[in-house]
Amino acid sequence: MLLNKKGKNKQNHLKIGLDRANQAIILNCVADGVFTVDENKKICFFNKAAEKITGFSQKEALGLPCRDVFRTGICSTNCTIDTVKKSGQNIIDRPIKILNREGKAVMVSISAAVLKDEEGNIIGGVETFRDLTIEEELKKTIKKSYTFQDIISRHTKMHELFAILPDIAVSDASVLLEGESGTGKELFAHALHNLSSRKNKPFIAVNCGALPDTLLESELFGYKKGAFTDAKKDKPGRFDLARGGTLFLDEIGDISQALQIKLLRVLQMKVYEPLGATQSVHADVRIIAATNKRLLDKLKNGSFREDLYYRLNVIRLELPPLRERRSDIPLLADFFRQRQNTETGKNIKEIDEDVINTLMNYDYPGNVRELENIIQHAFVLCKNTTIKKNNLPKKIITYPSHEIEKKSLSLIELEKKAINKALLNTNGNHLKAAKELGINPSTLYRKLKRYDITYTQ
Repeated sequence: MLLNKKGKNKQNHLKIGLDRANQAIILNCVADGVFTVDENKKICFFNKAAEKITGFSQKEALGLPCRDVFRTGICSTNCTIDTVKKSGQNIIDRPIKILNREGKAVMVSISAAVLKDEEGNIIGGVETFRDLTIEEELKKTIKKSYTFQDIISRHTKMHELFAILPDIAVSDASVLLEGESGTGKELFAHALHNLSSRKNKPFIAVNCGALPDTLLESELFGYKKGAFTDAKKDKPGRFDLARGGTLFLDEIGDISQALQIKLLRVLQMKVYEPLGATQSVHADVRIIAATNKRLLDKLKNGSFREDLYYRLNVIRLELPPLRERRSDIPLLADFFRQRQNTETGKNIKEIDEDVINTLMNYDYPGNVRELENIIQHAFVLCKNTTIKKNNLPKKIITYPSHEIEKKSLSLIELEKKAINKALLNTNGNHLKAAKELGINPSTLYRKLKRYDITYTQ
């Protein structure tokens, strides 16, 4: 790690680079890339792993400014060597993307420190970097098994829905999505649209509960010039904007009886009239409706028309609330951690296990949307690289664990219970139990051994 600095005593350099030959042998055996630079940030040492990761040979790299080898945006805006010089603090495991010799992006994790002589003068810097390509690909592979059209879940009920969505999508039948607020109904609607033959046409969403009745009617069907005082020109409605595509009617249970009749006609006759129009317009859309209320209950009290219900309810999908699929909480929390890192520029690496157990204990009346808000709150308060329990909102920390059975269970305990339940359901058949759990049989065998689980009838 010998550094050449003009005007400095060579003896200092020899002491820093003690036994240069042996040092090079050692560093060339390291799997991480290692390079050093002088005070002008020109490369003085470049080990074998650095050659392999970057594609540049040692001969090519020596003497070049490090930015010419690593070619990453931070070289000009947030150089790691400059940062450690100014702050006096070493950088540890900072993820960045570099471009290798062929111009291909490579994800690496870098650490950096300054190098000083015996008098404490900075004479250069050292960086180590680890190739994260395999790790990133593994993460993508793992996540892919839990992700479907941007919907993230490992729960059996959700995967049952994933399995039938492609078949539902190819049909033009109306779909009714029922589930509490924040369960991801619009994500499911998008998934159905993206899997359908209409995917290249518009997806238009309308929140029926957010608009008064008269305004909602003009939003859906549009109006003609002169239809009312302020109608200065024709305005297309959402049915027209969604032509050839999908119209998503969110909170359909909130529309009035009068509008229900007009919507029923569109579903029955495939035509509608914009306000002020004298001719009907053909409606070429696929309807997906959603509600956070049970429409059957609204049928019973007479606030929702039975004929419209059955027109909408050709295919009904019920989305489970987050409290019924707690195994998704760690997965979703980590997904939101990564999203917040991207959006905020922070580098929060993990969520403390105590935080996960606390999150598993909460009831989530706002479901997935509320969990995302909780992670955002934690990001604001987190001052290091790990989210701790005191970063959570107070209501989450103080939530009474005794109110809901199983909520205080750790992730391991929940996994044990899930395995035992699957074995019970399948009479101890390991292959069937693994299928029910959505894991590979070999994975089940490892978990049985790890947790010392045996099944007896």
